[in-house]
Amino acid sequence: MYNPFQILTDAFQAEYRVNLSLERQGGNIMLTLTNERGVVARRMISPAQRNDPVRLQRVIESIRLGIAIERGHEVGSLLCAMTGGRVTPVRPGRVCAVQNAGM
Repeated sequence: MYNPFQILTDAFQAEYRVNLSLERQGGNIMLTLTNERGVVARRMISPAQRNDPVRLQRVIESIRLGIAIERGHEVGSLLCAMTGGRVTPVRPGRVCAVQNAGM
């Protein structure tokens, strides 16, 4: 059975405390991730995002990417994983260490 609340919790609970709260406006939920220093990320998730497994996975990846950027981490490898290595650099240079076969 598809349970978006459990998917969101499982995606982040290894590193963060996960709080999901239902917002009154249109059935949105607020996802808040915290650690010992406070709030790490907060994201409003719409019913359309929550109820579509592909869109929900994109939300999770987006949150992970945002956290990595905020922490100042190199995000190239994360982008490669998110896109299957199909990342086009904005400026000259290689983003992915993996060769993009067939592109």
